[in-house]
Amino acid sequence: MSEAPAISTERPTAIGPGRLVLVVGPSGAGKDTLLGLAKAACADDANIVFLRRAITRAATASEDNEQLSPGAFREAAERGAFAVNWEAHGHCYALRSAIDDDIRAGRTVIANVSRSVIGTLRRAYLDVMVIAITAPPEILAERLASRGRGSDGKIEQRLGRTVDDASATPDVTIVNISSAEYHARQLVRIVKGDRWDQ
Repeated sequence: MSEAPAISTERPTAIGPGRLVLVVGPSGAGKDTLLGLAKAACADDANIVFLRRAITRAATASEDNEQLSPGAFREAAERGAFAVNWEAHGHCYALRSAIDDDIRAGRTVIANVSRSVIGTLRRAYLDVMVIAITAPPEILAERLASRGRGSDGKIEQRLGRTVDDASATPDVTIVNISSAEYHARQLVRIVKGDRWDQ
């Protein structure tokens, strides 16, 4: 797979009217933890959809991902099963094409993605919001070290990764240094369009 994001070419115009909420941030920021709590909090709202990514590495207990072998991932990409796919840290990631149906139906769709695909997705969908979840470098390093996931590569490389693209600038940033429950409530308020910074 290429480092550059790939997106389905069968898109004459940007897709709407639903909203796509992209959650991004450095490794160790706690994205999966906050997303899991937010998903549980929104379980009764059929208009809010939390997408599962397809990935080529083993999922962990804190993630809700669809694990695929590299071969199965490649076959799915070739037959157009993905709306977008990308490579990061030596693994392949994708969002399934079902995202388009949810967006066309007017739903709010939340997805954990790489910062490298934000520009591509801003062009593909009419209403895109980017939420960055982050933490101070020393906290990120501590969390990555405690995770002990060797397939992720070196901690220094993950923490030093940047994306030089103005379209990747987040609309909202959550600094995840308090309780996960508190920051998950912030995330839910943002997704629902409520006041969140209080």
